Amino acid sequence: MTTLQTVSVVDALVVTLRARVLDGHLAPGTTLVEADIAAEFGVSRPTARSAITLLVHEGLLRRQAHKSAHVPVLSRADVEDLFLVRIPLEIGVVGAVVAQGAPPPGAGRAVDALAAVPDDAPHSVFVDADLDFHRALVGCVDSPRLSRLYAALSGEIHLSMVQSRYVLGRDRIAAEHRHVLEALEAGDAALAEQRMRAHLEGACEALAGSLEQRESAQPR
Repeated sequence: MTTLQTVSVVDALVVTLRARVLDGHLAPGTTLVEADIAAEFGVSRPTARSAITLLVHEGLLRRQAHKSAHVPVLSRADVEDLFLVRIPLEIGVVGAVVAQGAPPPGAGRAVDALAAVPDDAPHSVFVDADLDFHRALVGCVDSPRLSRLYAALSGEIHLSMVQSRYVLGRDRIAAEHRHVLEALEAGDAALAEQRMRAHLEGACEALAGSLEQRESAQPR
């Protein structure tokens, strides 16, 4: 039986299940049955249900009425919808960062950390290193609502990258992040916004295209 660390039992279960989804250990389409989760972790079915419900709210699981939750099989439409929200949000973020002065030190550290991720690192490690740059920019803007909104999107952003095998590659992403950072350091809001838009639009097309290829390769 898998042992959970001592925090809230529901929170601990959420952390463990979230990691399984984002690490790709639970493949797209995998069903999570409350009774099976309860038995594996030695918790009650209401506890298992609560953890699953929280992950549904994060967008990491989906559940239809009267059916068990499952890991979503993301499509091109899912990615395009996600970036429909993400692109204007993050363009606004870089404008706000320039308006308030220098970018946060964490953004530069995140660029260096991403460039140093080994080629054979798990996809989830690479994705976390990528998202740390974006989180650093969001976190330095003094807006609790912005932070909550971005946190709500982060799980689905991570999941889309994992399911597409993150096709853009470490070197390209690190270079694009550095270009955005250089514009921020120069205080050039227009250039920073232009570079962030190009970065995110390129990511959207690459991720959506990869998922579309996977979709078309499935037997009908």
